[in-house]
Amino acid sequence: MEQLASRVILIRPTGFGFDPETAVSNAFQQLVDDPDIRRQAAEEFDALLQALDRCGIGTTALDPVDASAPNAVFPNNWFSTHGDGTVVLYPMCTPSRRKERDRAFDETLEREGFHVKRLVDLSALEQADRFLEGTGSLVLDRVRTTAYAALSPRTSERALNAWCGVMDGHQVPFLATMDGTLGGQPVYHTNVVMSIGEGFAVVCLDALPYPVDREDVQAELERSGKRIIPITLEQMHRYVGNMLQLQAQAGGARFILLSESAFTALRPDQRQALEREGQLVPVPIPTIETVGGGSVRCMLAENFLHPTGA
Repeated sequence: MEQLASRVILIRPTGFGFDPETAVSNAFQQLVDDPDIRRQAAEEFDALLQALDRCGIGTTALDPVDASAPNAVFPNNWFSTHGDGTVVLYPMCTPSRRKERDRAFDETLEREGFHVKRLVDLSALEQADRFLEGTGSLVLDRVRTTAYAALSPRTSERALNAWCGVMDGHQVPFLATMDGTLGGQPVYHTNVVMSIGEGFAVVCLDALPYPVDREDVQAELERSGKRIIPITLEQMHRYVGNMLQLQAQAGGARFILLSESAFTALRPDQRQALEREGQLVPVPIPTIETVGGGSVRCMLAENFLHPTGA
């Protein structure tokens, strides 16, 4: 299995806006009174597409199945693709986000020119209030099939167990909170706390209040040979943990996509460490970050499927 994708799938933000349902568990979201929010989100989306194109990363940009869905620009929460041809659909915490899911997504991807061997639909877990929001809930070491998961209202341990059973994976569950204390609000998604690249891992260990969790995460990352780049709680709040390493389709050059906010929050030594792993590509998405409560990595669903006929 490869860790880095050379193609990504994005969903256009046609209905983008503040979602009070998801704001209950996502402390990053802010209500902004601005009639131009959708236009701004569309411009930020286009800027990300252009940045990916300049890097030589393949893109598939789709319209949402529900044009009014406020969070559709974050598609990595409701599906994931895998190198063996598997596509997984996930159980989503809020009804507003369940409307984003394309139940015939295997057919959609086939029409887009990609071969799907297996569709795994875990969405029935919603009926038992067991949620797992894709590669928001799961930060994957794909080479070792290891799933790091910050348990929260959106990430159920039982749903995590189900995923590991279906995907033959190993799990590293932990608690992460917004202020790093036991009484703090859980961080809504794991991919805000950490990011795993081919040879490195960015992680906010300060967000893990239990020492045993910090030890387990650090030990597993070290066993996998990842060079750990620690970030602070303040940097986590600037989306520094929400980055994604990708590779160009031709030549294999490495790039690390992140928001401009995250980029400016990096210390010089952290930038230098990351630049050894790939070219940093900051993209300004202030509206999507502020109103949507997600950043660049949330907008990018890796596409590991093989093109039809390849």
